[in-house]
Amino acid sequence: MLEAAKRWARLLKRDVVALYLAARSRSTPWYARVAAACVAAYALSPIDLIPDFVPILGYLDDLLIVPLGIWLVIRMIPPELMADFRAKAAEINAKPRSLAGLAFVVTVWLAALALAGWWVMRGIGE
Repeated sequence: MLEAAKRWARLLKRDVVALYLAARSRSTPWYARVAAACVAAYALSPIDLIPDFVPILGYLDDLLIVPLGIWLVIRMIPPELMADFRAKAAEINAKPRSLAGLAFVVTVWLAALALAGWWVMRGIGE
């Protein structure tokens, strides 16, 4: 059962990336592009409709809303296009992650925190 859940999560991740690709493709119908962009943005956003710290309901959007949105948008995209987007998404997910990209993001966050700390300390000193 754990293996099935892991496989489902990998497929869900692949489909979110595929919807992102579909939203950017001119070959996708306009209404599907809009819906795909909304679902992909919500799935990738750190902000949830119901915060995760809310008992039981917090994970409801992750378990129901996102998969339902993915399912609905996939139905809007022609099957041959969706198969192409899924293949491209699988390639993207299979690529190794960039440590340089990680280092850049961490550096930006540390710089932002340092700037915020400096700003707070400057405000306290006045």
